[in-house]
Amino acid sequence: MVKYVTSKELEELLASSKLPVICDFWATWCGPCRMLAPVFEDVSDRYEGKAVFVKLDVDENEEAAMKYGITSIPNVIAFKDGKAAANSLGFVPEASLCAFVDKVL
Repeated sequence: MVKYVTSKELEELLASSKLPVICDFWATWCGPCRMLAPVFEDVSDRYEGKAVFVKLDVDENEEAAMKYGITSIPNVIAFKDGKAAANSLGFVPEASLCAFVDKVL
């Protein structure tokens, strides 16, 4: 299940999670973000218990967007041990997103 987080919640999660954290940086007005949403949800279900999936609205959480250098969306960042480990930019099909997640597990 995907959880929507704020900048503060993301930082707390990164500091405490034993599992990799997969964060989708997105915005409501972004067409490719809306296309990625169901794919991200399906992949989160597939990896339940293996990784934590969260979404962060860049318009409402500019601090996190600036901290992680988000200049284009959707931008999915995989964090491992609290640090950015991999980055996927733009819409990707489910198989590609699964391969991306597999790289950090």
